[in-house]
Amino acid sequence: MSYTHNQSSPKEGLWSMRRLPDMDEAQFHQWQTLLEHRTGITVTAGRRSFLETNLGIRMREIGCGSYQAYYEKIVSGPDAVREWATLVDRLTVQETRFFRDPDAFRLVADYVLTRPREQFRKRALEAWSVGCSTGEEPYTLAMVLNQCMAQLGVQPLYGVTGSDISQPAIEKARLGQFNARKLQGMDDDLKSRYFRPSERNTVEIVNSIRDRVCFTRLNVLDLDDAPMHGMNIIFCQNLLIYFRRWRRREIVKRLAERLAPGGLLVLGQGELTDWQPPGLQRVPSEHVLAWIKRQSDEE
Repeated sequence: MSYTHNQSSPKEGLWSMRRLPDMDEAQFHQWQTLLEHRTGITVTAGRRSFLETNLGIRMREIGCGSYQAYYEKIVSGPDAVREWATLVDRLTVQETRFFRDPDAFRLVADYVLTRPREQFRKRALEAWSVGCSTGEEPYTLAMVLNQCMAQLGVQPLYGVTGSDISQPAIEKARLGQFNARKLQGMDDDLKSRYFRPSERNTVEIVNSIRDRVCFTRLNVLDLDDAPMHGMNIIFCQNLLIYFRRWRRREIVKRLAERLAPGGLLVLGQGELTDWQPPGLQRVPSEHVLAWIKRQSDEE
């Protein structure tokens, strides 16, 4: 572990291993406000220790001695943009894996397999993974779509876009290289078909899948500026839990606008309760929270 970038001073080294003081209420509120304003993410009082821990780790790495000094570095320091990107990566990248929610991917497969085959011959099927982290979800979507089109006997005409607020996560996703443990629980046939061994106990996605997936950095607060339109499938799981209820609804409304008529929107269970997004019809399922965009909403 690197405690500080300047290891020359023993005094600094000792300081960097000492526990940082707890955040006071004013500091916590200041960081809460900054994160919500810039990312929409709400850090509740229950996640205060998570925030303190991650800020503390980064502050030790760069030799920053107080939460206030680090806040000022993030807001107005000469390296503020780069440092903000590093911090966002620490606070938002979550543990994920391939086929994380099997029920949701089965629903996607059922949706594709019940579409008219002619639809796939006219235009490419477009899917979007929102909050894609290091790429496991969009690559999984590509595998599912590839399997479905093979089953339907049509050419694999599809594309998947993964978006995330973290630039380092996006860069990792583009590499298409993963620790072998990320494949735990996957069907052996899928493993052998879509992965090949790589260096140091890693595997990499085969080119036929990698070529179908692209990645872009996107903050969900900026969905109005997103270039994605007419998407057939939008997959957004384990992202909305970090936002306030009113903002969740706004995000879902914006995502619905990006769906093609008849398109499918898949969320995480419990991420949106007691609300019916306008223009969408709930998919009857006990295990997956999903909607279809009504055909009558075609503009």
